[in-house]
Amino acid sequence: MRRAITVHTRGHWPEDAAVDSVTLAYLDRHRRRIRLVADSGTPFLLDLPRAQHLTEGDGLELDNGGYMRVRAAPEPVIEVVADSPTDLLRVAWHLGNRHLPLQILEDRLRLRADHVIAAMIEGLGGRITWAQAPFDPEIGAYAGAGQAHDEPH
Repeated sequence: MRRAITVHTRGHWPEDAAVDSVTLAYLDRHRRRIRLVADSGTPFLLDLPRAQHLTEGDGLELDNGGYMRVRAAPEPVIEVVADSPTDLLRVAWHLGNRHLPLQILEDRLRLRADHVIAAMIEGLGGRITWAQAPFDPEIGAYAGAGQAHDEPH
């Protein structure tokens, strides 16, 4: 069985060397060791030295050569817009104050679907759209401090 042994961040691996891909939901992309099935149907073992968060576009280096591209699976999300950048920042602040995973897009915010949080956002003046989309939130300032995926520590 193929083994994925190293994670290389998006843009830091030879993407033309991808032999397959694996599509995972947000909660399934923080792993160390687990049997997974590639998008082609081929099983492989994720076998990392420590648990890591995988993001859209990362490359998993395989022990026998080549790479497996990581894809974020579509899942239920809320997309948030507001009347002004200030209003959107206010919503983002309240979401951050609750330590919720949040994806920041150019003109909107994306988070995992939650009716209670949606009501709070609407109460703050944000407008909600329910969708199915890949969810790839910010990792966090402390989570990545000094810990690039593909560099030794």
